[in-house]
Amino acid sequence: MNTTRLPLAHRPAPVWKTAHLHQLESRWQQASPQPLMDQAGLALAQLALALAPHARQICVFAGPGNNGGDGLEAAMHLRRWGRPVQVRLLAEPDKLPADARRAYGRAVEAGVVFTPMATPLSLSTQDLCIDALLGLGTTREPQGALLAAIEQINQCAATVLAVDIPSGLHPDSGQAFGDAVVQADHTLTLLAAKPGLFMGIGRDVCGQLWLNDLDLPKSLAEATPPDAWINQPTSPSPALHASHKGTRGDVAVVGGQSASDGATGMTGAAVLAATAALHTGAGRVLLGLLGPAPAATSWPADLMLSRPEDLNLQNLTVVAGCGGGQAMAEHMGRLLQHSARLVLDADALNVLSRDPWLQDLLKKRRPQTTALTPHPLEAARLLQTTTAHIQSDRLNGREDESARGTVHQMFS
Repeated sequence: MNTTRLPLAHRPAPVWKTAHLHQLESRWQQASPQPLMDQAGLALAQLALALAPHARQICVFAGPGNNGGDGLEAAMHLRRWGRPVQVRLLAEPDKLPADARRAYGRAVEAGVVFTPMATPLSLSTQDLCIDALLGLGTTREPQGALLAAIEQINQCAATVLAVDIPSGLHPDSGQAFGDAVVQADHTLTLLAAKPGLFMGIGRDVCGQLWLNDLDLPKSLAEATPPDAWINQPTSPSPALHASHKGTRGDVAVVGGQSASDGATGMTGAAVLAATAALHTGAGRVLLGLLGPAPAATSWPADLMLSRPEDLNLQNLTVVAGCGGGQAMAEHMGRLLQHSARLVLDADALNVLSRDPWLQDLLKKRRPQTTALTPHPLEAARLLQTTTAHIQSDRLNGREDESARGTVHQMFS
């Protein structure tokens, strides 16, 4: 059973939403020779010891569910290893779930000290605070003692390690349930990565991500298709010595509407996209500005200027929309019909959101490669909804009933 830093260097990481994770956990719990909480608690204790080997105090905030049980199990191991650990339990022991109640008994038997919440929390920078308050079962804003516990954690000076997901964070959307979210330095996510760790404020509050899959069998994981994948960023492949600009593929960037007075207008976005294509190894990069090129230019000398209508689209990867403004509208039909590979961004998406004919052309592009890169407002326009709705469920926003009509069908 290994704990690994995310993102994984050797393979993509599958991501499941809460409903599917519960199913996966239930199936593995039924098949596992030991309670998964035993494995989770041991993994948590091992990571805690690795992160703070010289801690003079380790404080575990344990909530009323199985997340708290994981914390209790970890406290038991830490105490047996001679570490100075205390637990602040936010539940009556006899009201804990069965596995968590068992973990509580094991912690008591090991001699773990239980400290009342009202006791002042005094932790130094070399100490460790473990957030085991709330996990996947969280459905509402933390209040009362849970809210006070989150505030205590955020105010302490110690390194903060969150179990599964920082308390107060929605595991699927990465949005906060309320005003209080644990600000973790490290997060150990168990069984599989949760999408909320990578969206919304998730990456801002989870710190360094760690994954322990609790020895999840490959057969069970494959039987429950993931909702998404987290891919490890990779550097561009080095060009072969025998390669040249004619063997590495061509990119055309269509956008950059010039201002009416001949100034630079919105050419900057198109130039940036074209420059990025050069840096990532494209053979030839053609810049198709929507208007005359400004007199004063500072872009790389190896960019090739071309009129958009002169581009041989059948052999190109086309990036369309960067700073294109309303001028994108007259070119979209041809781009959608003839581009070998097409990336639609910015104003290309805005034009697309308003034109059912263009939406129909986009659907007909399959199986040709097409990528859409909307920010939340552009996605909301495409799906005929609001940015708040997009942000609340980025993985499933395209399937919601509020995304109706042709635009919805385009993504179905």
